Amino acid sequence: MSSTFHGLETSLRGLRTHQSALQTTGHNIANASTPGYSRQRVNFTQTEAFPAPGRNRPQIPGQLGTGVEAGSVQRVRESFLDLQFRGENTKSGYWSARSDALQKMEEIMNEPSDHGLGKTMDRFWQSLQDLAVNPEDSGARSVVRERGKALAETFNYLSGSLNSIKDDIKLQIDNSADSISSIAEQINDLNRQIGELEPHGYLPNDLYDKRDLLVDQLSELANVKVTKVDSGGDDLDIAEGKYTIQLVDDSGTTIGTLVDGEKLNWNELGLKDGSTSQFTLTEHNKDGNPTGNSDEIDFTAKGKLLGQLVAHNEVYPGMLSKLDEMAYQFATEFNAVHSGGYGLDPDNVPSENTGNLFFEELADEQGAASRIKLHTDITEKGGLNNIAASENGFAGDGSNALLLSEVKDSKFDFSTGEATVQSFYEGVIGEMAVDTQQANRLKGNSETLKQSVEERRQSVSGVSLDEEMTRMMQFQHAYNAAARNITSIDEMLDRIINGMGRVGR
Repeated sequence: MSSTFHGLETSLRGLRTHQSALQTTGHNIANASTPGYSRQRVNFTQTEAFPAPGRNRPQIPGQLGTGVEAGSVQRVRESFLDLQFRGENTKSGYWSARSDALQKMEEIMNEPSDHGLGKTMDRFWQSLQDLAVNPEDSGARSVVRERGKALAETFNYLSGSLNSIKDDIKLQIDNSADSISSIAEQINDLNRQIGELEPHGYLPNDLYDKRDLLVDQLSELANVKVTKVDSGGDDLDIAEGKYTIQLVDDSGTTIGTLVDGEKLNWNELGLKDGSTSQFTLTEHNKDGNPTGNSDEIDFTAKGKLLGQLVAHNEVYPGMLSKLDEMAYQFATEFNAVHSGGYGLDPDNVPSENTGNLFFEELADEQGAASRIKLHTDITEKGGLNNIAASENGFAGDGSNALLLSEVKDSKFDFSTGEATVQSFYEGVIGEMAVDTQQANRLKGNSETLKQSVEERRQSVSGVSLDEEMTRMMQFQHAYNAAARNITSIDEMLDRIINGMGRVGR
């Protein structure tokens, strides 16, 4: 036969369990705006019925329930949505980095506009045509010199600005690598704490949330693969264990390990000395001390860091190389035509051509855009007379100035094929515009998909104040009902205990 106080104990368990549920609901409401927080729930489980099945069990018709208990407090999280979100976050980080780098390049090139290289070249060609009409006019010669100087300075400005942004991206690469290392260290520290708690049957939900938030941040910087490692001991079936985090490429091939959940070690990521594409992973133990182990990797894990690497190693060097090629081909051909003409002879006497160069001679294409400038024969005092506008040296002859203006239509053997300076430059700007448009489009697409997944994830894990208020009312009524049940049983027992033996009085 069950205890006289069986009903009291059953109701008391209901009271305590729903009190735990109310406290958990309050915790959810308090963290409704906390980044990375996952709502929690109390898993109600029936306590063992009375009597327990067995050979010597009391012979009563059926088992009696003994109430309820709070089996565990579990966070509500969908791992598949986490996986989806991190995949989209990786793509968003990569295309955001590409888009930002290309937008900065567009701002520097400033095309089409009245201040870009294309317009500056057009003005230079126009000044040469004006000189061909008035070859002996000092004003026209001065305009040619100033337009030529402006053209050279525009090349210099574009080259310097692009190199400056390229250096800034190098700093961003270092910062991203440092951020990855810092996050890896923090995750490893959380692994250690979780590994100490789970074997005792605990569920450190708040530590889980902090760790997953860090993994979300890490996924923006690089494509990562998360593998769970059991903590052992008396850990619960729903315990999430420790994380091993690996860097992977698009095919899913592992290129390096950031966090080792088994050994509780983490690796610091850094650029190899003198390299802009190879990285080293330096192992540290759980105390943060280097172990002496180090690996070299080619970083191909898609994400913000890879986007910065592509911008630094491919996008900006590609534009600089094309500007250098354009400046070299243009200056070399222009000098060849200019040196074959005649300057302004005060005595109007035909003589040998001047042989003067308009631009300083460029030895090769490397850095040509940053080195192009007017020759000292043109910039020095009296240099205006050295501008070779005449083809034969006679007065009024401006045919060489006309030939110089026609360099605009000359075909050059560029790396992309035969083209004029203008068409080559238009192709360069067009390619940049297409790349920027594609990067912006894919950035927008990935951010839209990421936001969509995040909304679905929040519908599962996020705190809804309306739902929590509904649960709070439910648990409150259940708590009140359990309390009322205790009162009823107390009154019944009072009647039995204090009223017995008073018959007839």
